[in-house]
Amino acid sequence: MDRKIIAVAGATGAQGGGLTRAILGDPGGGFAVRALTRDVNSDKARELAKLGAEVVAANVDDAESMKKAFRGAHAAYCVTFFWDHFSPDREKAQARHMAVAARDAGVKHVIWSTFEDTRLSVPLSDDRMPTLQGKYKVPHFDAKAEANVYFTELGLPTTFLLTSFYWDNLIHFGMGPKKGPDGKLAFVLPMGDKKLPGIAAADIGGCAYGIFQRGSEFVGKTVGVAGEHLTGAQMAAALSKAIGQEVVHGAVPPAVYRSFGFPGADDLGNMFQYKADFESLYCGHRDLALCRSLHPKLQTFAQWLAANKDRIPIG
Repeated sequence: MDRKIIAVAGATGAQGGGLTRAILGDPGGGFAVRALTRDVNSDKARELAKLGAEVVAANVDDAESMKKAFRGAHAAYCVTFFWDHFSPDREKAQARHMAVAARDAGVKHVIWSTFEDTRLSVPLSDDRMPTLQGKYKVPHFDAKAEANVYFTELGLPTTFLLTSFYWDNLIHFGMGPKKGPDGKLAFVLPMGDKKLPGIAAADIGGCAYGIFQRGSEFVGKTVGVAGEHLTGAQMAAALSKAIGQEVVHGAVPPAVYRSFGFPGADDLGNMFQYKADFESLYCGHRDLALCRSLHPKLQTFAQWLAANKDRIPIG
């Protein structure tokens, strides 16, 4: 009963689920977890309850439900999921709901899962990549960055967490190797020879737990997390070794990637171009040594592949 409660938004999702399990996996760590989810009766929610989480119904679109969910919590993990709706305005509204709820609850530490504002490097007037939705270069980055102000203007003790490419996207987001016209498996990444910071989604939660464990040390700071910085060719080589088939790096230009036509292709094409064009800046924000100090069990790509290779659809 004397453990400090961490309220975790999106507890059945990738980031929130990783944090929830990290807290549950450390019963002597001094923290308890309140797992927030829209559907407390889902299989994932029931599983978390069985593991010992306090599972609470809450919806980031509903400000009052977030206020109730944060009451009595020592800390809160705030995250949004752009790909559920593709709306920057909705994402910003969700962030504000969480920020206001954290203020009203007197939460002592907030982690806000955010990204860089790409427009600081590529202004809207810069035509090297198209402007999207009238006012963004990478909507799912820029909207989160705009939402940072909700936490700062309310004076919340916040750590701004910059996440990285989920290796899990190879399983769930259609980014696994696919056969090209020549019959060879290709891992398509429009970044040339530039390095992509990547991470196992669950390890984001592990790093976040490490931040909470260190108290106020990272309040007011921005912390970037990644498991490794790898080129597309290095990722393809690791995939080849893991699945026992040759995988080549499909280094298409970002403009070609944007033309693929799946929902969000333009956003992702711009994102990969930003990461490539500003490789040193983007990688520099994600210190691997710091990440490992926060989460000693941080996985490499090869380690993640060893555990997940059979879950990756091979097209």
